[in-house]
Amino acid sequence: MSYPDLTPTLTPQKPLPGAYFQTPAPTVAAAAPSFSPKPVAAPAEQHAASPVALPRLPPATFKPKTQALSTEERAAGTVNDTLVQEARYPDLDSYLSQGISSDYDIPASPSWAPFQKVKMYNIPDQIFDQYNRAQVSTSMGLFAELNHAWVAIDNALYIWDYTHPNPQLVGFEDQPNSINTVKLAKPRAGVFLPSITHILVVSTTADVILLGMGCETTAGGARQVTLYQTGMSTSIRGLDIHVIASSDSTGRVFFGGTSDNDVYELIYQQEEKWFQGRCSKVNHTSSRLSAFTPSLSFTQKSFENVEQMEIDDTRKLLYTLSSSSTIRVFHMKPDGSLALVITKPALDIYANIGHIIASNETLNPKVPIVSISPIPAAEASRYHLMATTATGYRIYLSATGSFTWSSAPNGTNAPTSMQAHHVKTPPYDGASAAQLPPSLQNQPRFQTTITARVPINTLQPTRFTVRYPPGYFLCFTCKDSTNKSDTLFISAPDSGRVARSQESVIPGKAGETAVWLSLGSRAEDVGLCSPTTPATSTPGGFGNELAVQFDNPAAEIAILTNTGIHVIRRRRLVDVFAALVRSGGTGDEGLEGEVKNFIRTYGRSETLATALAVACGQGVEISSDSRLTQINDPDVLEFARKVFIEYGGRPTMNENAVADSTTLAIDAVVPSPRHAGIALYISRLLRSIWKKEIAKAGIAPNGAQTVASSVSASKLQAVQRDLLALQEFFKSNKSFIEGLSGPEALTRVSTKQEETALQAEHRALHSLVQLVSHTIEGISFVLVLFDERVDEIVASLPAESKERFLKLTFEELFSTNKGHDMAKELVKGIVNRNIAKGSNVETVADALRRRCGSFCSAEDVVIFKAQELLKRATEAGYNSELGRNLLNESLHLFQQVSDNLPMDYLISAVESYISNQFFAGAIQLALNVAARSDKANMALSWIVDGRPEEDTRKDYFYYRKQCYDLIFKVILAVDTLAAHDPGVVDGQLTIIAKRKNEAYGVVSDSTDEVFLTSLYDWYLEQGWSDRLLQTNSPFVVTYLERKSADDLAHADLLWRYFAQSQRFFEAAKVQLDLAQSAFTLPLSRRIEYLGRARANASTFTPDTSRQARQRLVQETSNLIDIANIQDDLLQRLKDDRRLAPERRAEVLKDVDGPIKDISTLFNQYADPASYYDICLQIFFLADHRNPADIRSTWQHLLQDLHDEVLERGEPIPYEAVIDKVRSLGSRLRMSESVFPIPILLPMLERYALEHQRGVGPATWVIDLFLDLGVAHETLYAVLESMYYTDEAPFQGSNKKYIAKDLLYLIEHWFHDTVRLGGVVFGSDLVAERILETLLLLQQGGITPEQVQLAQELRTRIDDILR
Repeated sequence: MSYPDLTPTLTPQKPLPGAYFQTPAPTVAAAAPSFSPKPVAAPAEQHAASPVALPRLPPATFKPKTQALSTEERAAGTVNDTLVQEARYPDLDSYLSQGISSDYDIPASPSWAPFQKVKMYNIPDQIFDQYNRAQVSTSMGLFAELNHAWVAIDNALYIWDYTHPNPQLVGFEDQPNSINTVKLAKPRAGVFLPSITHILVVSTTADVILLGMGCETTAGGARQVTLYQTGMSTSIRGLDIHVIASSDSTGRVFFGGTSDNDVYELIYQQEEKWFQGRCSKVNHTSSRLSAFTPSLSFTQKSFENVEQMEIDDTRKLLYTLSSSSTIRVFHMKPDGSLALVITKPALDIYANIGHIIASNETLNPKVPIVSISPIPAAEASRYHLMATTATGYRIYLSATGSFTWSSAPNGTNAPTSMQAHHVKTPPYDGASAAQLPPSLQNQPRFQTTITARVPINTLQPTRFTVRYPPGYFLCFTCKDSTNKSDTLFISAPDSGRVARSQESVIPGKAGETAVWLSLGSRAEDVGLCSPTTPATSTPGGFGNELAVQFDNPAAEIAILTNTGIHVIRRRRLVDVFAALVRSGGTGDEGLEGEVKNFIRTYGRSETLATALAVACGQGVEISSDSRLTQINDPDVLEFARKVFIEYGGRPTMNENAVADSTTLAIDAVVPSPRHAGIALYISRLLRSIWKKEIAKAGIAPNGAQTVASSVSASKLQAVQRDLLALQEFFKSNKSFIEGLSGPEALTRVSTKQEETALQAEHRALHSLVQLVSHTIEGISFVLVLFDERVDEIVASLPAESKERFLKLTFEELFSTNKGHDMAKELVKGIVNRNIAKGSNVETVADALRRRCGSFCSAEDVVIFKAQELLKRATEAGYNSELGRNLLNESLHLFQQVSDNLPMDYLISAVESYISNQFFAGAIQLALNVAARSDKANMALSWIVDGRPEEDTRKDYFYYRKQCYDLIFKVILAVDTLAAHDPGVVDGQLTIIAKRKNEAYGVVSDSTDEVFLTSLYDWYLEQGWSDRLLQTNSPFVVTYLERKSADDLAHADLLWRYFAQSQRFFEAAKVQLDLAQSAFTLPLSRRIEYLGRARANASTFTPDTSRQARQRLVQETSNLIDIANIQDDLLQRLKDDRRLAPERRAEVLKDVDGPIKDISTLFNQYADPASYYDICLQIFFLADHRNPADIRSTWQHLLQDLHDEVLERGEPIPYEAVIDKVRSLGSRLRMSESVFPIPILLPMLERYALEHQRGVGPATWVIDLFLDLGVAHETLYAVLESMYYTDEAPFQGSNKKYIAKDLLYLIEHWFHDTVRLGGVVFGSDLVAERILETLLLLQQGGITPEQVQLAQELRTRIDDILR
């Protein structure tokens, strides 16, 4: 320990060995260094400055900032990158840009077919029985989303579940009019009871009737419908209504028919209003009076009626197609009105596409438009509508607003114009090639120039078409001359090809895959059995079917014909791959050729992801009994496994990245396509839950918060099953997969680059395997959590944790420390709830550990067991023997897991121990956890190094500090309890006294320096310095020495501790160091320290040599002398009026501080300020012997003193001189060099003669020196010399003044020697000399009285000499 050194430089400079220097050898500075102590906060502030968010787990368990990503974080990053990559799938606007496209792939092999027939359901015989009784009309349709169909026979409506082998008919026969059409709609909110989930809009020849429909799902999964009479209907007499459309979001119902081109709305409400019943109709397109207004036109107007009506809820638009192929666009306003915003005749549409595709016999204004299909805003921002001609051409139209391509997605703004931008031709047929010039014949199959010039008749005549997102196109064409049999052309964008088209520099028109299906009968209706699953809710990525192929079952489309219901299923890429393998492939190359074709078409990564999915059992096929079954054929699975392993590719080194010195070589490796394939498959399995929050909060009827899972248990279990299959695949095949096969793979590498690439591949693949394992356990944990009373568990969490849990996503749970910590808190909540219920904690914990081991480890089980023992001990009573045993057992268990005991568990345990008066156990546990959390003692090295701010070791200290704070809490509890306890009763210690002794025994036995440092800091914060000084521990000195370097209070405690321990020599050294330290201390305090140091150094101390004490006394004394001079200088400066006010404070602060060296005092202060008396003292201390300097200084001193006194007016100048000389004489210790009598005596005699003649006693100069104890013979020699030399001004008559003083001195000397009884004047020789002098004086012109006195003295001396 040493303080910042400000030891003054003496002249000459001598190093003093044995001082407290940080280096072993003494050092000598040329000048006093200007150090200052480090800025240190007060002890209380020091510990209050700990981080706000204190760590819950030891720092060793955290990942340092400089460390690479953790395994789970790396895998999560890979999944996120893959999801982002899949979201880049082009939107419809991009891959159907302005122009024409005609690319179709119509595979010959059924294995490649994009759709397949799953099953055909026959129409029940009961329907045919009713059909045969029909008299007026019949019509049919589908409620595909409910798996129901309907038939209207005359005035009766029958509904049945077409998937049921023996369905029960649900009929409505309570009205007399023939039924034209039926529409299933969603009801307007708040009009019907919740049990009515749908409404049926039934159009008859006289009325439009609303029926309520309730749909329930039975235990077997079938849907059961019930019809309800609503009593709502409105008359439509005179209107032939065949077209009905409804809005799912608002419940609005619109209709039109063959009688006119108007759009009507069916208004229905819960209550009747003035002038309006519960159900009515409104004509939105013409006024009521228009029917009565006579027409003034003299030309015949063509008749036009509504043929089709479609609603786009995403844009709040209603589209109608008229019999003259005019498209009208209406805006459904929020106020319930309907505004016509665009009218687009067919002629305009054909004019728009005139520059895109040449007019021909299959595409010209005479070809009618037979169908329209809205394109939702989520699928395309520009395209709004697809119109299909009678020849099968698809025309894509965009509607634009005032400033943007589209109306606002929420439908607040209506579009103002509509343009056709893209034409999709029917599939090209070779028969048309004969019409081409010879130069264009035999061109490649998908040549756009061919299809743009020739008529294509493949889809002529098209009866009607349907389009479903994300682009399924169903075109019903009738080649049969009798119009009894339809052929279905069904196509869809090939997601894999569309995605790959983005990779090419010049993206081509993305093709569609298609298939022809013969229905064998006439199609009546078509519908989606379940809504398609978009990949995103925005146009970008919306149509990426590959991304969502594992999320939900593939889309199925029901087609109603007059013979039955055909179900067509969209085939996923995995199903195509599995079917190819099962079929054995086509062509000469067989399966190998199909795999290569697959890679060429979809890319290697997609192929590997698909093969992996098939190998994990994702493939599905149609069984012989028309059911979907999983493909588990060993040959198929084995071939898929083989493709995944053999075509996996190799990792590659990015040479450009390696050139960057900031990038590690392993980070510059691009993993293999196999890694990308695995990432694709995993991300597709997890995408539906990955970014979702685990829980959603709600409010119960009683106002309490409810917590439910945001994802159904069945969905989580399905994802987990797929991941388990993948995990099993990895386990079975890891020895064959490069990157998972282990260290032996390194033996096969030949270069360092290959080794690095293999290491990077292993790191990447291992992270994904680990993520799969963590995710499986994470899902198990979520399922366990929601099996419990999760409301109670979440309610028991702290507010902050509760908020964190409700925001926690599956991604965070599976891959981050934040999620893992949250799961640990929830596990604790589950166990605590079971403990509270009295359940066996070991059973609960073991069950948790089996299902989700990473969230409930073996250590957690031990902790839970210890908590249970603690609870039982509390119940048994802390004074009982059983209670104390249970407390000790719990302590033993806690200590077993103290390496990783979370802070909240430790706090809980310590608080329980305090309440059970198990103080020693609480302290022991906290000390154990602190020590185990920092086995390398990083906290101590941080303290020793001065607690640097930006240092990771600080985290170890603050974690341990939390443990020590708990110990302080225990000490306070012990002291509080002991304060009210007598301590001893009947000569025996009380229980509380014993427990206090045990607790303090653990504290005093501790050798943990970090703990003792924190403990002593805490003592001082509490103001318990006496307790620290009474502590008998060798570490107290170490602690105080360490703290003393920066803090004066600790340094004071250190010397007090030494003095109290009778180690006076060490106390003196500390005090000496303090006097020279750079602490902000006044000079008086430093002089006080020096005085104490000299006193302590002079005191006997055992085991300290006398020489060491003497050296210390000498050093201290020297410093005291300098400090006294500096103090004199300070007082003089305070009174000196010459100092400018602006400089005064600075100068005084500088002098009233560290002890300076005497050169500084002389050169900077004493000499410039003309403080001659202080200069003389400095000469004395510095042993400066230059007589000229000394003489000059004395002369200046006398002159200045005389002038000052004269100016002041008091006292008499000679008196001031006497005082000053007398004072300096004692201070300079009558030094012969600095207080030279031969110089001073003549100087004062001259002063008395010139300035004080006749003032005061005549002999005051001689009296002054005699008072100072100057020897008579010294004064005699000087005066005698002055008398004989005849120096000015003592010449002539002035010589008598010297003679007078000489006579006075001789008389005084004579009387002194006579009185003392010795030899007169010390020797006879001197006496003889004085006799001669007296004789000479008598002859020198002195006064008669002096002559007489001289004669008397001569006589008496003679008498004595004889």
